[in-house]
Amino acid sequence: MKEVEPIKDKKQLENMKRYLKGNNLRDWLLFVLGINSGLRISDLLKLTIEDVAGQDRISIKETKTGKTKDFPLSDNCKKAVNEYLKSTNITTGVLFPSRKANGSGNTGAISRQQAYDIINKGAVEVGIITKNNGVSIGTHTLRKTFGYHAYQSGFSIELIQKLLNHSAPSVTLRYIGITKQELDKVYIDLNL
Repeated sequence: MKEVEPIKDKKQLENMKRYLKGNNLRDWLLFVLGINSGLRISDLLKLTIEDVAGQDRISIKETKTGKTKDFPLSDNCKKAVNEYLKSTNITTGVLFPSRKANGSGNTGAISRQQAYDIINKGAVEVGIITKNNGVSIGTHTLRKTFGYHAYQSGFSIELIQKLLNHSAPSVTLRYIGITKQELDKVYIDLNL
């Protein structure tokens, strides 16, 4: 399996948001929450309306680590949640419902594969993925994008490491796609 990358270009992020919002508010909300929370896709997909409706914070038990993750929702997340909930008749249950009913007639959350397809198709449509550029985008891109832009905004790698539950800063740097060339740029640009 090819390793996915963060979306580093803010214009591309905006293009993705615009594309997804124009197609499906559920998919747009998935993207907005993903890039603003750093949650793994398994944790995003288990969110319920009750977890986010009228909330200032999200508190969940992470599927992978079993640890409690508690964090505030940004203004962009709150606006996206409110817009999505106003546009739907859903008042309870999963936040990202599948359109397909299961055997009991109920719908569960979209699958990881459906989430991948949504993110990947959007990346193709807005030109992040092209035939020749070799870029790989998937659901983990959301989490990596969160970390990358936190780092680019000046937050310490140790803080981001803690938010992403990584074992070392070097793991986080590699994870968010910070290359040796970008690190070398510090030496060149500082030029004291």
